Amino acid sequence: MSWVIEEKGYSQRRACGLIGLEPKTYRYASTRGDDAAVRVRLRSLASERRRFRYRRLLILLRRAGLTLNYKKLFRLYRRSGWRCAGGVGANELSARERWPLCRKSRTRAGASNWSLRARLRLVSDTLNDGRCFRILVVIDDCTRECLALVVDTSLFGWRVARELDRIIAGRGKPLMIVSDNGAQLTSHAILLWQEVRAVEWHDIAPGKLQQNGFVESLNGRLRDECLNEHLVRSLPAARTLIEA
Repeated sequence: MSWVIEEKGYSQRRACGLIGLEPKTYRYASTRGDDAAVRVRLRSLASERRRFRYRRLLILLRRAGLTLNYKKLFRLYRRSGWRCAGGVGANELSARERWPLCRKSRTRAGASNWSLRARLRLVSDTLNDGRCFRILVVIDDCTRECLALVVDTSLFGWRVARELDRIIAGRGKPLMIVSDNGAQLTSHAILLWQEVRAVEWHDIAPGKLQQNGFVESLNGRLRDECLNEHLVRSLPAARTLIEA
């Protein structure tokens, strides 16, 4: 409409009246801020965390000091064309019976209640040459802190006991250890270690992995964001990558 005002010499009010536009709408100047910094930071985070969707990226942006609404971030995320393949939707979850998690450590202040997970067929991967390696995951149910990620080609009962002794030396003895029924966790070495250390050991029901849900959640993210995203050539490289 500016060419009508300039070439015809019409006033702004008359030109707006001819086309049926309110003058205040024509004079409106957007005060929306520039999203360039957010876009740059979002692109950087999305390239580093390729398995993160927009809600998890929003948490990282807020930690960096950027105040942003999740709906606006979703628009920026969609306009950039990023997609995160895979994952299970809310409608695809199975409506099975949920078993309560054991939280005995919450009954006493300062106590730790570990949850041990070393089922080899679930937490395992292969090197470039085809060799298989396993990961023993130890977390604290109280703080959700990952206490150890032990990577090796084989994890026997005595090796698991040695890693538990190393953690106890730095954090003290737990009230209870929750684990599955893997061969390494039901071996004679573990039974002897439990008897000597006087630690209560709880095995989940066979096939009820939801009873060990905290470790299962960590294993899923470890698989999704680390093991499926990288190729490693040697065991030391795998240890460095997983530790990072």
